[in-house]
Amino acid sequence: MKITDIKIYTLDAFRTNWAFIKVETDEGLYGWGEATLGTQEMSLEGCIADYKRLIVGRNPLEVERMLFEVYRDSYWKGGPVMMSALAGIEIACWDIAGKFYNVPTCALLGGKMRDKVKMYANAWFVGAREPEEFAAAAKKVKALGIKALKWDPFGKAHMTLSREEMDHAVAVVGAVRDAVGPEMEILIECHGRFNHYTAVAASKELAPFKPMLMEEPVVPDNNDSLAWVRDHSAVPIAAGERFYGMYAWNDVLRKNCVDIAQPDIFHNMGLLTSKKVAAMCEANHIPVSFHNPSGPISNAAILQLAATTPNFLIHEMMLTDGSFRKLVTNENVKFEDGYLVISDKPGLGIDVNVDEVEKRPYKPRNLRHYIGTLTDIRPKGDTFYFFEGLDCEHPVF
Repeated sequence: MKITDIKIYTLDAFRTNWAFIKVETDEGLYGWGEATLGTQEMSLEGCIADYKRLIVGRNPLEVERMLFEVYRDSYWKGGPVMMSALAGIEIACWDIAGKFYNVPTCALLGGKMRDKVKMYANAWFVGAREPEEFAAAAKKVKALGIKALKWDPFGKAHMTLSREEMDHAVAVVGAVRDAVGPEMEILIECHGRFNHYTAVAASKELAPFKPMLMEEPVVPDNNDSLAWVRDHSAVPIAAGERFYGMYAWNDVLRKNCVDIAQPDIFHNMGLLTSKKVAAMCEANHIPVSFHNPSGPISNAAILQLAATTPNFLIHEMMLTDGSFRKLVTNENVKFEDGYLVISDKPGLGIDVNVDEVEKRPYKPRNLRHYIGTLTDIRPKGDTFYFFEGLDCEHPVF
């Protein structure tokens, strides 16, 4: 079997643009991957086009060989665009392999260790600004049976927090904790926005609310700073979505930068290297929670990987999306009392409706973090749940 073509479909998903990758073969089998970046989509499309000449003609079942040789033959290595381009292709190859052997992809990565994974909700806070708005949204999340939730309470702050900004963040987190009670896990997102002393100060202010973790507390370009924060923080430190490949992770682990690792499967060239990174973390007794703020193919792939990862901790999941999400793939997310069920379908268990994808052409989307619109991630009047077992017919925002 040989790869005959690689196609990329970039579609507007409101908060960002999703990038779906299709790998086709001479035997009629095809696979779907994802390489969503959030920005730099045109660069990603160009990188996919460049890599076609190194990958078309290869056997899609020889994933390790493909990654090794293509990475070796790329003079400029690392970074989000290159790693995501390779990841989208690699994930599609695992989808093909599962279909070829008629097994779920997890069976080819070591087999299941678990049939379902605990999830935490992201994207539950659409439009919230004030403590009472976050609290009202959090109560709705708890009523669904979800056991953990994550959000960024820091508004548009960058590097430092004024006393007023810190007090507002504390009020938001306190309101959510009061709304959901002591049994709910809460995870604090920082989006890599602070310097080291501000991050530590925030951890101490928020510690009374017992967060499970504080994610990306400092700008992700200085591992020494992250290690210092981890040493001084009052809350467990998580990071990893902007570390590119196992060589970057080697430095992170040597410097004891994190309590909880959050590798991004796109930024680690796909499932195989992400599993290697998870094993590196396992050797350091560090649990793993793969970064997953993207589209349905990403979610399907990460669930397959999570099923096989011994030190897997908890699964990130976008709780809401626009109505278009149910149209562009045949995704079927099964939710059971705070957990997501791992699919047993061949490959990733997901297919794409290209006709629907092409109705949503690329639209430039800029970063919202520092302009005061961080929570405006879904279209008003068109925000829905999409899990099996929840009310998916009526808008929630």
